[in-house]
Amino acid sequence: MVPPGPAEARRAVEAVWRIESPRIVGALARYTGDFALAEDVAQEAIAEALVTWTAEGVPANPGGWLLVVGRRRAIDHFRRRAVQDDKYALIAEEESGPDELPWDPDRIDDDVLALMFIACHPVLSPEARVALTLRAVGGLTSEEIARAFLVPVPTIQARITRAKKTIGAAGVPFELPPAEQRRERLGGILSVLYVIFTEGSTATAGEDLLRVDLAAEAIRLIRMLAALIPDEPEVHGLLGLCELTAARFAARTGPDGEAVLLEEQNRRLWDRSAIRRGLAAIRRATALGRGLGAYGLQAAIAACHALAPSVADTDWEKIVLLYEALGRVAPSPIVELNRAVAVAMASGPEPALVIVDNLLATDRLAGSHLLPTVRGELLTRLGRTAEARAELELAARLCRNTRERAVLLRKAAALE
Repeated sequence: MVPPGPAEARRAVEAVWRIESPRIVGALARYTGDFALAEDVAQEAIAEALVTWTAEGVPANPGGWLLVVGRRRAIDHFRRRAVQDDKYALIAEEESGPDELPWDPDRIDDDVLALMFIACHPVLSPEARVALTLRAVGGLTSEEIARAFLVPVPTIQARITRAKKTIGAAGVPFELPPAEQRRERLGGILSVLYVIFTEGSTATAGEDLLRVDLAAEAIRLIRMLAALIPDEPEVHGLLGLCELTAARFAARTGPDGEAVLLEEQNRRLWDRSAIRRGLAAIRRATALGRGLGAYGLQAAIAACHALAPSVADTDWEKIVLLYEALGRVAPSPIVELNRAVAVAMASGPEPALVIVDNLLATDRLAGSHLLPTVRGELLTRLGRTAEARAELELAARLCRNTRERAVLLRKAAALE
């Protein structure tokens, strides 16, 4: 075998890690009973692979190789701590060669699912859950996570380190939570994956409107979750929502990365395969017979857009009804604001402005550029141009994304 060289070895390590990391970390956590240690020794195995694979070539079973090396590093850790207990003895006795099956095939699903529940454990802050999920379950590096969320690498590293310490201090076991807790805890996992996808589909800050790689990683993790828990409608609902939203990515930006509004998008650029996958996910969620939850209803709204030949031909009345249902299932000011947009399309700007002004009076979206954006659009349609321009300029000042801000300033300038 000809050694691949440093660059080729690094690409091989990155590819294997991205695919196999949940199983590797999950198996190591089950063997050691220590999530933080499992993640640390897995990283040590990665470092060793970069050296060994460069010199000797990529092994026939690279995932198994990483797992075996990780288990050996765990044994070394126990030796250094002079912990001669049953757990150490068991791990030492079970040490296998790199060509043996690297994990129990009957435990793969449980290991990966347990890893998701740990990474999204409620003892962690929302920011820590996102970082740890992308690191432990997604296999992303600290540099990739930091780049995706536009924060310094040390900040992400600190979040991950604190998260692992918190899990250890809280005594969180590496196991699936009891059945009665899973549905409640599953909501936390879905929330984390939704946050990751949303940041990829509409970046809150920075120069780019989309972060396609981040959105794609979220979809990959949601597909994994749907395979692990096929009988939960909200998992399929979230998958449908993300697939249908991602289907429009190619049409949402122009040649120079500028934002393209829905009414101006070339719908022939929409990904029909992604639309079919999204619709299939909604059908699976519906077939489970428990009704659509918050993510399923949002997916149904996205389906209305995906199936419409144009903005004018969209079934806005149905979208209004879906938003009303969503408001009962998961009430929030953002849902109300989106309902106002749908009402404006279905019934005109006057009733929609009433909804928006009620939100303004309650101050529930203070600091967000979304409310003055919608209000500016409605006032423009009503011919109240001076007020509309002031709202759009306010929205531009509040908006942290360069591409969205440019759209808002362009609209405000058109009203002068």
